[in-house]
This record gives sequence, C-alpha cells and structure tokens, in this order.
Amino acid sequence: MRRFPASKPEAAYNPAVTPEQSAKHRVLGLDVGARRIGVAISDELGITAQGLDTLHRKNKKYDLSCLHRLIRQYNVHEIVVGLPLRMSGDEGAQAEKIHAFADDLRKHFKLPVHLWDERLTSAEANRLLRQTELSIEKRGQAVDRMAAILILQGWMEAQQK
Repeated sequence: MRRFPASKPEAAYNPAVTPEQSAKHRVLGLDVGARRIGVAISDELGITAQGLDTLHRKNKKYDLSCLHRLIRQYNVHEIVVGLPLRMSGDEGAQAEKIHAFADDLRKHFKLPVHLWDERLTSAEANRLLRQTELSIEKRGQAVDRMAAILILQGWMEAQQK
C-alpha cells in the first residue's frame, strides 16, 4: 500500500478540493434561551449543520467559557445567533436580550456574529422531532439543538445564493 506524506495538503490528492476549501473554518449556530442554548456547528465547507450538546446556562462567565471551548475545539470563525422576532417581524424584549448577548459574543471572542431570523424554528424543530420515535421527554431535550441546526442551516443556505 502506497502512503502519502502527511505534510501535503488534502487538495494535492483530491483535485475536487481547492486549497481555499480545505482551509475553510466552521460556523457556530446558537439558539439562545433563558435556560438553555441550542448549539450547532457547520461542516468545514459550510454546507451542512450538525447539532452539538445543548448548553444548560448557569451564568454569563460559565456560558462564555463553554462557548470558548467549542470555538477552539471546532476552529470557529463566525457565529450565527437566532433572533426571536414577532410574527409581524418587529423586535420585542427577547430580541433586545439577544442583541445584548450577540454584543457580548463579539466583544469576548472578536469574531463576526450574525443575527438570523429564528421565527418558527422551534415550531419546525418540534414538528420534525414529532416524526421520530423519541419520547416526549427526549424530544424536549432535543428541540433546542434542532432549532440551532435550522438557524445555522438557513443562514448558510442564504449565504450560497
């Protein structure tokens, strides 16, 4: 079996992968609530979103510490945070809290933070999870992660247009 040297980039052996693609960074998607933060991460090409464990909030220092670990672990370059708008499209009290949270992320991590309309993502997440055979309890635990996936996936698809 022929072995290739580890020092050559992936693109050298796979012409379908350009050097720009192999150097891409991941995007972190967040569905921020008062008690939990649903978390999703993009693949390295920015095509698909996968859910990560939901963060159970304690305080600002703890939350930022957990997010810092994820940012380092996955080489995150951007963050997308779901913005809860009213059905009319207007912002309410929850949206103000998310703006403040996004500002904290920008200041703390020095990364671009994008806000993405999350209207109906929780409802869509619940609808998708009802189609599975998960118990009601397990569906409740998975809804934040699924909402984060939908937020991140929607944002990535909009970037490709």
